[in-house]
Amino acid sequence: MKRVAALLLGVSLLAGALPSTTWAQNDWPQWRGPNRDDLSKETGLLKQWPAEGPKKVWMSEAGGLGYAGFSVVKGKLFTMGARDQTEHVIALDANTGKELWSAPVGGRLANKWGDGPRGTPSVDGDRVYALGGDGTLVCVKVADGKPVWKVTMAELGGKVPGWGYTESVLVDGNKVLCTPGGAKGTVAALDKMTGKVIWQSTDWTEGAQYSSMIVTELNGKRQYIQLVMNTLAGLDASNGKVLWKSPWAGRTAVIPTPIYKDNHVYITTGYGVGSKLVKVAPDNQVSDVYENKVMKNHHGGVILVGDHLYGYSDGPGWICQNFKTGEEVWASKSLGKGAIAYADGMFYCLDEGSGVVALVEVSPKGWNEKGRFKLDPQTTQRSPQGRIWTHPVISNGKLYLRDQEIILCYDVKK
Repeated sequence: MKRVAALLLGVSLLAGALPSTTWAQNDWPQWRGPNRDDLSKETGLLKQWPAEGPKKVWMSEAGGLGYAGFSVVKGKLFTMGARDQTEHVIALDANTGKELWSAPVGGRLANKWGDGPRGTPSVDGDRVYALGGDGTLVCVKVADGKPVWKVTMAELGGKVPGWGYTESVLVDGNKVLCTPGGAKGTVAALDKMTGKVIWQSTDWTEGAQYSSMIVTELNGKRQYIQLVMNTLAGLDASNGKVLWKSPWAGRTAVIPTPIYKDNHVYITTGYGVGSKLVKVAPDNQVSDVYENKVMKNHHGGVILVGDHLYGYSDGPGWICQNFKTGEEVWASKSLGKGAIAYADGMFYCLDEGSGVVALVEVSPKGWNEKGRFKLDPQTTQRSPQGRIWTHPVISNGKLYLRDQEIILCYDVKK
């Protein structure tokens, strides 16, 4: 009985650390996957690519303009894009690329780095939630894109950041979490069925940045963890009260998603700022374990595998960093700056400048490449200041990549 009780407790604690909705094992329902850690549980994928790269399955030019990412659920791929002067949520058949529907979100964000939306839709049951670049948050039906409700970040007291709203909203239980920023509260929790405000973090009123929040069980409470320009904070999920804060000297733009493990939170920012690891004690008192400039990740993302962090750091290139100590383990300039994704013991690394994608074995011993290919074709519509910034996604044996309106699907299963 003791063993059974311990097992049930373990399952309960594990479940508490995850978002409240469950999905098929190889689906990718939101930004950075089911647990917002960018760790796919998929297996049976290629460990070596042929010289020409993996087989292209389909290509679509229905993506519209923008840098929005992908969610993949039950055979449907969801993304966002600007068509004419309106941003849309777009659903494609994940296996063929055929457009299923599109639904308007809000006005087209105009930006010299590239117009259009930046976030990734979040899929929850029969609904999709998506935040446009101008701060319009919509809930639409998975089946046909029909609107359910709409809220703007301006209504919640927010002001559009310099590069637009880029957050991928979090669905947790009966709530949708977003970061409008401003005097009414940095973070807001909305009723996912109606869009009505449940709470706003009135004791935290900094402006929005570009990071997307995570959820976990910490010190006996469900907490939402978010990073803005000058603060990393943990909020009580039940009422939005700040449980702890840690200062951060962000500069220009704060973008990568926080990473949580064992009462520790890791953050990193580009523009020369660096990274740090924060320990949250049982009484929610926080202390810095380290702060250094080993990882200076701009917006390509960082992934924790075991006790090591991997991603692109401005300056040294692709690096492996010890999670516990912050020390650099190795660095490589085998590929240009870009985004990273993980599946089945391999990294999928994308060079934002050239569109080259490399398959790299996950190892703290060094960069061990197992093939590369170049994204082809590439858009002619991208802003001259823009790059290929949409992060790769691997779901159900397929690799999805995007360059503005062009979405490509590759077969990466053995």
